[in-house]
Amino acid sequence: MNLYQTVEREAQAAFAAAGLSDSPVVLQAAKNPDFGDFQINGVMGAAKKAKQNPRELAQKVAEALAGNAVIESAEVAGPGFINLRLRPEFLAQNIHAALNDARFGVAKTAQPQTVVIDYSSPNLAKEMHVGHLRSSIIGDSISRVLEFMGNTVIRQNHVGDWGTQFGMLVAYLVEQQKDNAAFELADLEQFYRAAKVRFDEDPAFADTAREYVVKLQGGDETVLALWKQFVDISLSHAQAVYDTLGLKLRPEDVAGESKYNDDLQPVVDDLVQKGLAVEDDGAKVVFLDEFKNKEGEPAAFIVQKQGGGFLYASTDLACLRYRVGRLKADRLLYVVDHRQALHFEQLFTTSRKAGYLPENVGAAFVGFGTMMGKDGKPFKTRSGDTVKLVDLLTEAVERATALVKEKNPELGADEAAKIGKTVGIGAVKYADLSKNRTSDYVFDWDAMLSFEGNTAPYLQYAYTRVQSVFRKAGEWDATAPTVLTEPLEKQLAAELLKFEDVLQSVADTAYPHYLAAYLYQIATLFSRFYEACPILKSEGATRNSRLQLAKLTGDTLKQGLELLGIDVLDVM
Repeated sequence: MNLYQTVEREAQAAFAAAGLSDSPVVLQAAKNPDFGDFQINGVMGAAKKAKQNPRELAQKVAEALAGNAVIESAEVAGPGFINLRLRPEFLAQNIHAALNDARFGVAKTAQPQTVVIDYSSPNLAKEMHVGHLRSSIIGDSISRVLEFMGNTVIRQNHVGDWGTQFGMLVAYLVEQQKDNAAFELADLEQFYRAAKVRFDEDPAFADTAREYVVKLQGGDETVLALWKQFVDISLSHAQAVYDTLGLKLRPEDVAGESKYNDDLQPVVDDLVQKGLAVEDDGAKVVFLDEFKNKEGEPAAFIVQKQGGGFLYASTDLACLRYRVGRLKADRLLYVVDHRQALHFEQLFTTSRKAGYLPENVGAAFVGFGTMMGKDGKPFKTRSGDTVKLVDLLTEAVERATALVKEKNPELGADEAAKIGKTVGIGAVKYADLSKNRTSDYVFDWDAMLSFEGNTAPYLQYAYTRVQSVFRKAGEWDATAPTVLTEPLEKQLAAELLKFEDVLQSVADTAYPHYLAAYLYQIATLFSRFYEACPILKSEGATRNSRLQLAKLTGDTLKQGLELLGIDVLDVM
């Protein structure tokens, strides 16, 4: 159920009864549970508009809520706030329904969309590094939530598989007279570095590399065969990283820059024909008045370079047109580093003007900040090199496994390794997803692997704690009526019923940290409930109801963590 909407409907009816049908309710969750479950803040604004006493008006709204099937009490506080406490019978009824529902009471969206989400998108021909982590796991989590809410999600891994770097690699391969045997991954990384040195230091080699780019884009079969070799090796590495991370990205989701090569010139020609792109110093440029500089000059969105070469702008326009026209997207999401914000704003503006992005199709730039080291600088190795993503994940598993063995020395090696992988990978992902994605965050091994505080290990342990209850519980009845009497029973029940609200919020805003914060709140509340309300030592309807709350807590934690891409364990 959508608890927020249910309470808001009751509040709107009370506003109408008090003559305030045109005023917004302004409903929010209560900050202090001692005062209630929700708070109405809209009366003061309505009173000012109507030139009435806010407390008197609030009292009218509160009286209209009296005897409500949802609201147990409505109390006026301060200058005109109204604190709402939900009726225990209402909570119990909905907890019972959620417990006996495969989706835990979460309804699918009434207006499902086809959402194309662009995420991960590494440059190929070299190994993935930590800079690819955030896009990969943020995009994966958003896609999971959108899918769970009933949308059709099309994942697109827009890999960098075209352009100068591949001309450079082919040129170096030919120069070294290597055969076409497959490279080992380590060899490819070293090969790339050696080719880059040649490219940077030898102008003649750089010119040769650019000639190979032209041959590549022109469809030269020999060059294409060598290009495909590099791409296949890189993609196999990327997929191994995705599998370790537990991402839903598959090889069939890869739609790299090369996919749109044949459409680049037609897009530029179309922009020229529509009068949007004009020639400027040999290049084709779309001038955007919406992005003027301090001197009042429009921004130049270059879609074709001098000499006919193409840029990211050209590819992204062709890509967007494909996603709307061929994939029939209702909504486009681009999960990309926040430093690309201006590029995407200009891309969307140009696409709207060209008709590639109709008004009924949404497009959003889902930006994210940088992963920082403890020194406040972008996360690097001690020697200052970029950290390979596979090395980071290997270290996470090793650290978590050592921690698990330390806490439980009696565990066998295989069991410790299994738990270590689940905890280690979960810790890395949750440390990122629990932060507002637009912020930079500090990567701290000790903090993320802690079993205390807002961490994956804490939530995973909370889940195992619930499971341990049921290993001892024996027989109980999930179908019996739920009875809630204690304050913490009601508080936990109210929070569990907000699951749909939170998931809808993540689907709407693309902020996974809302879900992370909610799961942490659930785990924290369950811990307090567990201490204050004995489960197994209670009897009759009370014992059964508390087991029902425990069961729904475990189910919610497991489903919520799964939507973040994090696994749970029955035993840790």
